[in-house]
Amino acid sequence: MPALTKRTLLTLLLACVPLAQPAMAAPEISVTPLMTQILADYPGKEALMITVTYPPGGADPVHRHNAHGFIYVLEGTVVMQVKGGKEVTLKPGQTFYEGPDDVHVVGRNASKTKPAKFLVLLLKDKDAPVLVPVK
Repeated sequence: MPALTKRTLLTLLLACVPLAQPAMAAPEISVTPLMTQILADYPGKEALMITVTYPPGGADPVHRHNAHGFIYVLEGTVVMQVKGGKEVTLKPGQTFYEGPDDVHVVGRNASKTKPAKFLVLLLKDKDAPVLVPVK
């Protein structure tokens, strides 16, 4: 497995940092890199596989990936929505897709008491940031 670049690891870590500090800090989202693979048949492209764990009540800020994103729920229940799309609630074994032009407006754990975990496969430009915040 190729080593993750410092830039990719930094981007993953920054994706876990809240954009604003509320009076009570929100539970932190855990991102675990699993592998990065250069796609030789697609010059300049790579696949990145990660797991994301939302703590109880955890949620993502509004963002985009500038990538094809394939999500597979492993544990718990998550709520996902891209701008202009319908909000969906996903359970283990269910999937979700985000395109390179999509803005992810809802990404959260449906439970306030149990964590949720999902696998993400991103097909993206080599060394591009994993997550780009959207205001």
